Amino acid sequence: MNVSGKTKVCFIIADPIEHVKTPEKFNDLCKENGIDAVMVPAHVHRDRLEEFVKGLSSMQNLAGFVVTVPHKSAMSHLCDQLTEDARCAQAVNVVRRTSGGHYHGYILDGKGFVAGLKANGFEPKGRSVYLVGSGGAASAIAFALAEENVSLITIFNRTLEKAEALIYNLKKEHPNINIVLGDHNPAGHDLVVNATSLGLRKNDPLPLNANGLTKDQVVADIIMDPSETHLLKKAKSLGCMVQPGLPMLNNQLKLMLSTLGL
Repeated sequence: MNVSGKTKVCFIIADPIEHVKTPEKFNDLCKENGIDAVMVPAHVHRDRLEEFVKGLSSMQNLAGFVVTVPHKSAMSHLCDQLTEDARCAQAVNVVRRTSGGHYHGYILDGKGFVAGLKANGFEPKGRSVYLVGSGGAASAIAFALAEENVSLITIFNRTLEKAEALIYNLKKEHPNINIVLGDHNPAGHDLVVNATSLGLRKNDPLPLNANGLTKDQVVADIIMDPSETHLLKKAKSLGCMVQPGLPMLNNQLKLMLSTLGL
């Protein structure tokens, strides 16, 4: 890529950062479309996020940020304006810097995830969902699935209070959908989704009780590296249809460009 003084810069913010696949795909897409922009990885610890984001607000050639684990929820509080779906999810994964130095927050995870499901032949409408997690990505996915009129969403999270907060927010926006608190057993659901970071590291435990998986279920993971997590390997061995994390990203890339004004 030819980087010049006219090049727009976008940072992807994460902790850790080594696993992210977005920069190479984003930069390839910019090159293919003749867009003078570049994405750079930024490893920012949780307690330094506000300092990092506020310090860049005066950077005139900053297009904005793409935000991933563990910053999606915290970033929503650093934005000057949120889209309606980002407000509902209380999380953002794309932030556009305006010409005046303000930050507008968007959440594309849910849209990308649902698009990946449909491309894989799974129609969410009327289906039951078991969702592990209640962070930014999990919230976005939960709201996007609710918009698709699923019949049931069961939420399981290690921190009970976070799961209950997500259930409360979902019920406010979607009172006609059955939304309940679950445990570690995913049995009896059409779609099983891991929307946590468990699986990024080799020694991570499974995010749920795999003994509850059956071959008639679709099992999805939002983790992109490794492309096949321990959960997906186990699900495949049981005959489940699986969806890795990459389709969620691939379906967001063009949306990211337009959201950032590129």
